[in-house]
Amino acid sequence: MTGNPDSNDLEALKAETVAALAAARTPGEWDAVRVGTLGRTGKLTSLLRQLGTFPPEERKARGQALNVLRDELSKLIEERGREIEEEELQARLVAERVDVTQPAELRAEGKLHPVSRAIEEITAIFGAMGFGVADGPDIESQWHNFSALNTPDHHPARTEQDTFYLPPEKEGAPPRVLRTQTSGVQIRTMLEREPPLRIIAPGRTYRADHDATHSPMFHQCEGLVIEKGITLAHLKGCLIEFLRVYFNDPALPVRFRASYFPFTEPSMEVDIGWSKASGEVGKGDDWLEVLGAGMVQPRVLANCGLDPAEWQGFAFGMGIERLAMLKNGIPDLRAFYESDLRWLQHYGTSPYSPATLIEGI
Repeated sequence: MTGNPDSNDLEALKAETVAALAAARTPGEWDAVRVGTLGRTGKLTSLLRQLGTFPPEERKARGQALNVLRDELSKLIEERGREIEEEELQARLVAERVDVTQPAELRAEGKLHPVSRAIEEITAIFGAMGFGVADGPDIESQWHNFSALNTPDHHPARTEQDTFYLPPEKEGAPPRVLRTQTSGVQIRTMLEREPPLRIIAPGRTYRADHDATHSPMFHQCEGLVIEKGITLAHLKGCLIEFLRVYFNDPALPVRFRASYFPFTEPSMEVDIGWSKASGEVGKGDDWLEVLGAGMVQPRVLANCGLDPAEWQGFAFGMGIERLAMLKNGIPDLRAFYESDLRWLQHYGTSPYSPATLIEGI
C-alpha cells in the first residue's frame, strides 16, 4: 500500500473529529467520540497500525503527521471534555438553585407509636426510682417461662389454647415457647446477677388470644425488686407513685385486691379509679384493674439460688398497650397493629417531646 504523507485523509479525520466534538453535549456523547478516535479500534489508531504498510521513504513523514494529528486531537478532546463538565455543572447549579426568600416546604412530621411512647414513659418513671432495664429472648425454655416461676404442670397457662409452642432445640428436649410474659427476664436476672436487684423488663409477649382488648402479640413490662427487708409497703408505695405519675393525677385512686399468682405470695390485683361511662381515668366511681403484683414466692427465690430467709422482694407486671389505651382514650387494641398512618398521626406523639414525667417523684 502506498500513499501521500500529506494526503487529505488526515485532514478529513481531523475535521470529522472537530465536528463530532462540537455536536457532543453529554459526557456519554463525548466519550463515544474519544473512543471512536483514540480507542483501541478508533480511526486514528487504525491509521497508526497501517503505518507499516507504507514504503520506507513515505513512512517517516506519514508517522510524523500522524503523531502531530494525535497530539492535536487529544488536546481538542480533552478541552471539549472539560467544557462539557463545566456546562453540566452550570446546568445543575441552575436546576438546583434554591430561593432562600421563599417559605420552607412543609413536610409531614413522623410520630412515635403509642406503645413506643408508653415504654419511654414507663422507663423514665421507674428509672427515676432507681430501676434499670433488663432484656431477654422472645423464645424461652419452659423452665424459664413456667417452672422456675412455680407454675405447676397442670396450670391452664401451659395449655396450647393459651401458649404458642415451638420445636425443641434438640431431639428429646421439651418444646420451647414464645414467652407468655417477660417474667423469664426476672429469672435470668436473678440467676446471672447478685442482689440487690431493681429492674424492669419491657418487651414483646405472645398468647393465643385475639379480640378488641387482646392480641396474639402484645407488650408487657414486668418489674422486680430483690433486697433485704423488702415489705409489702414498699410494693404499694412504688406502684401508687408510678400510676399517679404515669396518668398525671396526684390524687388518682388506687386499690389493691387479694388475688393469686403462682410466682408471688401474697398476690394482688391493682385497680385505679375509672369511669365506665366515659372511659376517663381518675373519674367516676368505678374501678379498673391495670396490673398484677405481689411479694416474690420463696420457691422462686430458691429456684434462682437465693436464700428466702435472707432476701425478699416484690414483682409486678402490666400490659403496655392497656396503659396506653387508657391514657390516650384508644378503644380497640387491634388498631395498634393495623399500620394506619391516620391513626398514628392522631394518637402518635412528637419524637422531640420529652418523656420524663417525673415531676411527681
